[in-house]
Amino acid sequence: MVYEFKFPDVGEGIHEGEIVKWFVKEGDSVKADEPLGEVETDKAVVEMPSPKTGKILKLHVPAGSTIHVGENMVTIQVEGESDEDAKKHMSQQQSQPAQATQSATKSGDVPYTGSVVGFLEEAKEVRPIIQSASSAPKSQSVSSSEVMATPAVRNLAKQKNVDLALVKGTGPSGRITVEDIQKAAASGTGAAPKKDGTEEAHSEFKVVRKYDFFGYIDRVKLHGIRKAVANRMTESIFTAVQLTNTHEADVTDLESLRQKEKKDFEKEGIKLTTMAYLTRAVALSLQNHPFLNSSLEGEEIVQKKYYNIGIAVDTEEGLMVPVVKGAAAKEIKVIAKEIENLANDVKSRKVNMMDLKGGSFTISNLGSVGVEFFTPVINYPESAILGVGRTLEKPVVRNGKIEVRKMLPLSLTYDHRIVDGGQAARFMIEVIKRLETLDFKANPEKH
Repeated sequence: MVYEFKFPDVGEGIHEGEIVKWFVKEGDSVKADEPLGEVETDKAVVEMPSPKTGKILKLHVPAGSTIHVGENMVTIQVEGESDEDAKKHMSQQQSQPAQATQSATKSGDVPYTGSVVGFLEEAKEVRPIIQSASSAPKSQSVSSSEVMATPAVRNLAKQKNVDLALVKGTGPSGRITVEDIQKAAASGTGAAPKKDGTEEAHSEFKVVRKYDFFGYIDRVKLHGIRKAVANRMTESIFTAVQLTNTHEADVTDLESLRQKEKKDFEKEGIKLTTMAYLTRAVALSLQNHPFLNSSLEGEEIVQKKYYNIGIAVDTEEGLMVPVVKGAAAKEIKVIAKEIENLANDVKSRKVNMMDLKGGSFTISNLGSVGVEFFTPVINYPESAILGVGRTLEKPVVRNGKIEVRKMLPLSLTYDHRIVDGGQAARFMIEVIKRLETLDFKANPEKH
């Protein structure tokens, strides 16, 4: 039997990946579960294990190229298969590609789709759909101006080259939503045709200039995490009505406490940072301010009863947000350890997919790179995000006297569709009070 190993659908909204490198070459012998190569998705770099024991007949995608879910990655001559049958299969594959996609399921063989997130159902055959204006069904022959969509959705569709007339809306009364545009762009089903109605032409050679009118330039491919972040930020800005409030917290006493507890934490191999205290304070405060721990789904505000705090981490490949689950129920020591472990995992690109999901609120810290106040962008569909700046010593009036205190800049961006200014202010007042009075005790009525 000859096995066609396709790029599996690993869920998580992932539609494509990039082959980082191959560990094997055509003609090599491999064993089942032996790593074939590394694939970078917008979540992490993962190793793809061999589904069978046998010989590599063909690597369908060169290193550095993009592969989509359902496309062939590797053709494997399964151990025991004769060379003659393998040659016959490859010949049929070249002349009749459609037949080759069915060969993996002959004799009742179950497709293997093992990956770092477990064993998953392999995607059915995926074919890119390019639908020209002339070939569209008559039922879809409406202009983009006639469909139901908000200005924000129309702008997003324009950015992603999606023809609104080809998109089926899932919102109220058939209204097209941001999610509809994202799905259409990912699948290619809503690709806008050229003005003359012809399909997009593909040229074998593409001329890329290394200079513009003013001088030489470099081009960096937008892919992987950076591409995912770009899409998420665009979706956030075009969807949520974002407003930012700025505050300062006096963390003089908190810093003294951190220095005192730091030595005990180090004995257990734990790095204690201000983020651990802040994460705990935010999680406890969210229990009393549910709109800050919410998302908007259609015409309903969904208030989360769990308090999972995302911690934005700056990596070489881009911004990633691992999540501390159930932060309101965890002690400072546990939170500090989790933050350290999660940060190390995302920086090494070996993070578990589930550690990147389930967030209800996000904290972004730019204080480590010298920033004070800034306007963080909401990690959509969450309703708010807290930006943390650099702690500075400042003169502060206390009890009629000027004292030098350590002040922590805080910037809260919230979705004004869900959260009012007063709600945002009261939430920050509680967070600041907890930081200044060192109150990290759980809310009794919440347990």
